[in-house]
Amino acid sequence: MKPIDLACRAMAGLAALAAVAAIAPPAHAAANPPSNPAGDPLGGNLLIADRGGGYLLVVNPAKQVVWSQHLTWKSPTGIHSKWADDAFLTPDHRHIIFNEEDNQAIDIMSIATGQITWTYGHPGVKGSAPGYLNTPDDAFQLPDGTVETSDIVNQRVIFINPKTKQIIRQYGTTGKRGHQPPTLLNAPDGAYPTPDGGMLITEIGWGHGDTSWLDRISPTGKLDYSITTNMTYASDGNVTPHGNVIVVDYQKPGAIEIYSPQGKVLWNYRPTSGIGELNHPSNAIVLPNGNILVCDDWNDRVMVINRQTKAIMWNYGHLGVARNAAGYLNIPDEVVFVPNSWNVNWAKK
Repeated sequence: MKPIDLACRAMAGLAALAAVAAIAPPAHAAANPPSNPAGDPLGGNLLIADRGGGYLLVVNPAKQVVWSQHLTWKSPTGIHSKWADDAFLTPDHRHIIFNEEDNQAIDIMSIATGQITWTYGHPGVKGSAPGYLNTPDDAFQLPDGTVETSDIVNQRVIFINPKTKQIIRQYGTTGKRGHQPPTLLNAPDGAYPTPDGGMLITEIGWGHGDTSWLDRISPTGKLDYSITTNMTYASDGNVTPHGNVIVVDYQKPGAIEIYSPQGKVLWNYRPTSGIGELNHPSNAIVLPNGNILVCDDWNDRVMVINRQTKAIMWNYGHLGVARNAAGYLNIPDEVVFVPNSWNVNWAKK
């Protein structure tokens, strides 16, 4: 993310935390809610990285918190808490991988124990040498165990051997900015794996008039296509179930757009006032039922938007109210859909 946005978000998060210090953390509901509750608008649970509150939490369609973990310890350099910027399930569905964008590290956590089982990076220390990161974003573990992340300021997407912690492959050239994917990247802020083993990279595009791109990389590492977006600050593009690309515009008013591989806008959402207006949304996903799930960061909510009517049909959080309590969020930065078919055990030991 842009440094000015990071600073604003950090200040907003600290102010919100100070204002709600006495509020209780999210309460647990039943560890295993019904798989298909009546009126379920989702068909699964939502994993949310609540960055401002320092929480990872899982919410079911009934808006119950079925799992949560507070991240409250210090790094060696005195940075208070490991704030999870983005979080995703690992392929074994027993761990969560998350990036600490401001703390220069990636972690893997056990769902059952809440303990960190793997870390990469030097907390609080920026760098580009082996073992170092500079503003990591959107970390994933691939089916073979490899960990990949967008290392924004280092202008690269890297693939890390989980055992040796060596970089075994990368897109982009370390420290060199440009738009010539996959050789040169311009501030990659997202690199989502695709179902075929490829990748969708989002380039913010610093220094190019705020032009943002969406780069589809094949499983063999070749560029399939690169889309120039209509956005000021494209964030976290990912491939839809029908092979198109959905991406959000991280600003106010924010936007959601779906592009064809040829760059045609197929669907868009950008209210400029009212309850539907977005304030720095960070990611959106097309759900299996076709509706749109979006993380509306600075409005302190996640919500589901009806694809046809563009009406809000489900939400968690309270518009513009940052709190660390059940039913509230505090600058969430990522929301991930967890299908019921994954049968994730959210019970803690």
